[in-house]
Formats: sequence, C-alpha cells, structure tokens
Amino acid sequence: MDKQAALRRIQAISKAPGVSGFEDEVAALIGRYGEGLGDQSEDAMRNVYIRRSPWREGLPSLMLDAHSDEVGFMVKAVRPNGTLEFVPLGGWLPSNVPAHRVRVRDDSGAWIPGIIASKPPHFLSEAEKKQPPEIADMLIDVGASSDREIREDYRISVAAPVTPDVQFEYFDGRDTMIGKAFDNRLGCAAIIETLRELAGSELQVNITGAFAAQEEVGLRGATVTAQTVKPDIAIAIEGSPADDTVVESYAVQTAIRKGPMLRHIDARMITNPRFQRFALDLARKKGIPVQEAVRTGGSTNGGIIHLTGKAVPVIVIGIPVRYIHTHYGIASYGDFEHSVQLACEIIRALDDRVIRGF
Repeated sequence: MDKQAALRRIQAISKAPGVSGFEDEVAALIGRYGEGLGDQSEDAMRNVYIRRSPWREGLPSLMLDAHSDEVGFMVKAVRPNGTLEFVPLGGWLPSNVPAHRVRVRDDSGAWIPGIIASKPPHFLSEAEKKQPPEIADMLIDVGASSDREIREDYRISVAAPVTPDVQFEYFDGRDTMIGKAFDNRLGCAAIIETLRELAGSELQVNITGAFAAQEEVGLRGATVTAQTVKPDIAIAIEGSPADDTVVESYAVQTAIRKGPMLRHIDARMITNPRFQRFALDLARKKGIPVQEAVRTGGSTNGGIIHLTGKAVPVIVIGIPVRYIHTHYGIASYGDFEHSVQLACEIIRALDDRVIRGF
C-alpha cells in the first residue's frame, strides 16, 4: 500500500463535510477515489456502491461496509441578534460541544466559519455555574449582529447543516493522525484501499463496497444498502472508540497502535462466533496484530446487516480512535494499514465452502 497516497485520501475524506443526511461531498470524493475499481452507483439517500470488477456469476456476495456520515449539527432557528440555535445530529455529550469552531453551509453551498458559544462565566449566576451545560443553551456565532444579516448577507437558512471545522494532521515519527470524522471516514478510506490492494486478484467472492449514509442517526443507510446488495457475508470497517485513556490498564481492549479491534458483542449485534474465530485465527497466522473486545454500548451497521435476508455472518474490523463523537479524533496509521491488511487476507481466504461453514 502506498502510504503517502493513502494518507492523502484519508485527509481529503476526513476533511470533507458530511453530517448525517448531507453526505454529498463525501459521496463525490468516494466516487472519485473509486474510479477504475468497479461499477459505481448511488441511491436517493446518497449511499454509494462500488461493485468490484470483474464480477463473476455464481460466486458468493461479500459486502464491505462503512458509513460516510459524521456527527454534527443542524440550524434550528435564527435569533434576532444574529446567533443560531441548533440541534445535534448524532450522539454528542453536551460538555464536548462548546468553544469549538464549526462551519455552517449557506444557501449557495459555501461553508461559513463560526464558533459554538455559550454564556461567558462573567454573566453566570452561582447557580448557573454549577449546572451542567445543555446544548439548548448554546448558540453558533458566525459574527452577524441581526437576523437580517443572517438572511441577506450570510444567506444561512433554518435546517442548514453544521460540521466541525478541524484540519487533518499526520505526525510521521509518532505514527499519529489527528482530525475530524475518523468515525467513520477511516472506514471509508479503508474500503478504497482494500479494493485497490485486491485489484487484479482472482477471488472466490464478488465484492461490493457499500458506503452508507445516516449511520449516526440510527443505522438508516445500511437498512437500504443491505437490502440492495443482499450479501452472503459482510465485513463492517468502523472507526471504533479507543479505551486506552479511559479505563484501567487491565480492561483495555481497544488501544491505538495495537492493531484493529474485533468486537464479540455490542448493543445491536452478537458477532457470528465462527466468522469471528476464523478472522482472529487468520490474523494471528498472518502476523497481523488484533485486539478482542466485549462492548455493552455502541453499535455499527453490522447490527442491521446481520439481520438481512436469512441472516448474514458479519464481523466488525474496528480501527481504534480516541475521542470519537467530539470535534477531534486521534488514531494510528499503522492500525489503519493493519485493518486493510486483515480485510484483504480474510477476503482472499473466503469461498463458498468456508462461508457455508459460518
């Protein structure tokens, strides 16, 4: 895998604005980076499909899943003083929201910089200082002084999407990436790299890369992609919450720089244990570092995909990301690379007999 080219693709896909329901720019980038990898199509939700070439009739269908949306916000109302009320799209902790830069899309499609503001401490009562922050008490300030300015000069309307404003950085000596939307633009980039790595290989499965919209608001896009692809087997590649800075050392199961995480369970799926064991054994045989996790919270598109048709064996290859569902994520390029390597090895090892064994 060409590291520098992969990093350029990760950077572009990460930086692209694409909160739930507004994934247009991400979809366009995926289409560009997917050129030559297979037949492409989109549906009305902006789910993107890349059907790998060559497609051989009679082979099992494998779905590579990642979601293209990111957590963000939507403008709810414009106040007379020109500030914007907003609602969250996806799961945010209110304490992580204020005092960050965002971009608000105007009526022409341009992105206007702003700040998520809350009442300064100078104007808070003692009782207010002790209260936890609430998103309903926060505002987005783009620098306007009236609602007229917002309408006529800034041209921002109710329901405008709002995305975190974060630059991507990679620190080579530390193997560290910092940026936004690693949940789950890393998964999107990983599917592109997997298809590139497998180009020209003769496989015993047909592959569809499915980039699902609106995962962060209830796994909605995958409800459509799974019905469209009708897979026999699937791999979800996900930017997964790292726990190495938030739990005791003995409990760490998703550390950065320790390889992809394969979860046995989460809130929406018990992973097919036979497919899971196959993937874990293959990783160790090939010398690919992996981690195992038992999760009681969170979910992935696997929760939808595994219930499709007559049931689909699904595993989740989780790329560890610190601080997901905030403006910034920290991840390791090495974990990304090992995730692509693992996906490729699994795909090369699959055929109809193996899949029927799951």
